[in-house]
Amino acid sequence: MNKKKLLFVTGTRADFGKIKSLIEISRNHSDFEVHIFVTGMHVHEKYGNTIVEIEKSNFSNIHQFKNFNCEETMDEILANTIRGLSIFSKEINPDLIIVHGDRVEALASAIVGSLNNIFVSHIEGGEVSGTIDELIRHSVSKLSHFHFVANDKARSRLLQMGEREESVFVIGSPDVDIMFSNKLRSIEFVKKHYEISFEKFSILMFHPVTTEVEKIKKYASDLVDEVLSSDLNYIVILPNNDLGSSSIFNEFIRLENKDNFRIYPSIRFEYFLVLLKYSQFIIGNSSTGIREAPYYGVPTINIGTRQQSRALHSEIINCNYNREEINRAIKNAINLGSFKSQKSFGSGKSDQQFLEIICKNEFWKSSKQKLFKDR
Repeated sequence: MNKKKLLFVTGTRADFGKIKSLIEISRNHSDFEVHIFVTGMHVHEKYGNTIVEIEKSNFSNIHQFKNFNCEETMDEILANTIRGLSIFSKEINPDLIIVHGDRVEALASAIVGSLNNIFVSHIEGGEVSGTIDELIRHSVSKLSHFHFVANDKARSRLLQMGEREESVFVIGSPDVDIMFSNKLRSIEFVKKHYEISFEKFSILMFHPVTTEVEKIKKYASDLVDEVLSSDLNYIVILPNNDLGSSSIFNEFIRLENKDNFRIYPSIRFEYFLVLLKYSQFIIGNSSTGIREAPYYGVPTINIGTRQQSRALHSEIINCNYNREEINRAIKNAINLGSFKSQKSFGSGKSDQQFLEIICKNEFWKSSKQKLFKDR
């Protein structure tokens, strides 16, 4: 039997961490030939050239494509990615394109797949947040043939959107596979690797909200003022490439050369998980605070609207952008300390469930003509 060609698409350090376990288990199976289309932030020095981390994972068939220069808008990046992936897809003729989440790279991939009669699988659709990310995520879902979701709530939302029950599979969040694996390094190793001397530290990750771009500079300025005044130690990871990121970059410059701050464009996903596990809290508006942190029992300070409607746990401290609320939230997080792990995105076996599903003949016999299911 000819091997099925699987094409995984990744544009950010975050989505690669989500699909890495799926790539690994697929490439080790004799039924599949795995290719990886690497684009977006991965191939930019400003964001850490994280394609290096993909190459260090010893994956084969890696194709890189630069889909943007700094300050290009999301629609321009979308158009560039469609063009690049379209050309590459015609070269290798994949049987299935696998995408994750809510970035424009995922949307471009779903468009290329659906318009070229190629099966598309969407990882972690059915989520809600309330920002432009949600619009992209639901659009990707409607362009996809299969859905591998994190929980029953996500499944229910996709069914509301007219997706067929037999096309939606609850497998949990694939990054949990790595979070509790035996592949993680010790905290001592990771701190030495990144030259981190802090005994105690917190993690700061703050991304732009594209619908609030005119206010991002003020939001970032107030956040930086507050973490500076807190006198705590912070590991700072620079923002993604969405519109407004330059305003955050410019404010984060004020944290450079401060003894209690260490700033990185990116951190290897497995190493980042170790730092998260041993942090006092995570502050900002990254989905990490909503998804991964509660699994480790680490408090989250979730600022603003970017993760609106996604904060599922009582230990997540939601606050507005103003300094007074941020100050209060930091004090609350310190007082809260670690708590019992909260698990609502799977048990760490997403990769095995994913492989089991795509190995079935029925999966490949599905129709590429999508039908809306009324309910």
